[in-house]
Amino acid sequence: MEAHVPELFAAGLILLAMFAIGFIGLRSKIPDVLLFIIVGIAVGGLLADSEILYFTGEIGIVLLFFMLGMEFPIKQLAGIAKRVTPAGTLDLFLNFVLSVMICVLFGLDALSALFIGGVLYATSSSITMKMMENTKRTANPESEFILGVLIFEDLAAPIMVAVLAGLSTGEGLNGFEFSWLLGKVVLLIIFAIILGRLVFLKLSRFIERNAGSDIFHLLIIGIAFTYSGLAIYLDLSEVLGAFLAGIMLAESKKSSKMEPLVLPVRELTLPLFFLWFGTQIDVGNGISWPLLLTALLIWSVVAKLFVGMAGGRMYGLSARVSFRAGLSFTQRGEFSIIIASLAAAEIMAFSSVFILLSTSIGILLFLYAPYLTTKVYGKKKKPEKVKVPGT
Repeated sequence: MEAHVPELFAAGLILLAMFAIGFIGLRSKIPDVLLFIIVGIAVGGLLADSEILYFTGEIGIVLLFFMLGMEFPIKQLAGIAKRVTPAGTLDLFLNFVLSVMICVLFGLDALSALFIGGVLYATSSSITMKMMENTKRTANPESEFILGVLIFEDLAAPIMVAVLAGLSTGEGLNGFEFSWLLGKVVLLIIFAIILGRLVFLKLSRFIERNAGSDIFHLLIIGIAFTYSGLAIYLDLSEVLGAFLAGIMLAESKKSSKMEPLVLPVRELTLPLFFLWFGTQIDVGNGISWPLLLTALLIWSVVAKLFVGMAGGRMYGLSARVSFRAGLSFTQRGEFSIIIASLAAAEIMAFSSVFILLSTSIGILLFLYAPYLTTKVYGKKKKPEKVKVPGT
């Protein structure tokens, strides 16, 4: 007779372990995100198939992007989207199209090259936004630009996943299916705009009166889950649905009242997403193409740096701020894992090693971005005080 460990007991042990890991990170100055991922890799054999861990972590990532969306009313977001499109297009070309070409030059077949190009494309939205919060860089001038590029990727990545999923089964994706996929993205966005402008814009007084009640958080989190679930039902990203739910509620102009209701739940569940993320990385099969891996790691940093520098300038940022933004883009994450899971075993193993190394390098570059920017551009000059006669 097998001994059964109660789920509640196991959950308690996981939370205590997560606290210990986070405390070590706090004392050692090592980012807790990286520690959670490393521990996830170490215990992957035990927790890789845990539906409870996956679902709990998914709640954390949904609430992260939901709260992020609450900072951007529709009018402001539309302005960001218009300005970030050139940088997003450049990002797609450099990190997907040219990455595929590099793989072909190294002798890979077209299908394998497409999968690896997909793995290289998207920056990890979850890690990037968590690192921005941890380092208190959300108020920096580049944060809006970084967010805009991440949103562009979150629109493009689900389409890429759907296309690659069709290719992996040998069925492909015909013109109608591709058009329908794009149509679902557009419909989800339009529906969010309509709800935001016609419903939530008029709920300001209702939120003001009821935000202090014991049950109001059920409404707020329920809206986040419902719209994220609708996105999943449409075979789109829950991250996109969560962000759109946030911008709907941002129309009420009462985000400051709602955020404290969501924050405790997010802080409880988000670390579990990074633990789950680590369990999905398989590094046990070695490296198939070490030279290609090295080339792609270098290219992945250079390409994202160029997106930051050139795209940031197109967005209207200074050269200094654009450089700092470019150093903050290099970590790959959740979409890369999803794409890798669709590929053949050898491509999946190769991608797992790339994702682990890219995540580690990206987090370090993010942490040292301000220092490296100062080294390249020097210290930012403070404006001279003008002496007024008689003062």
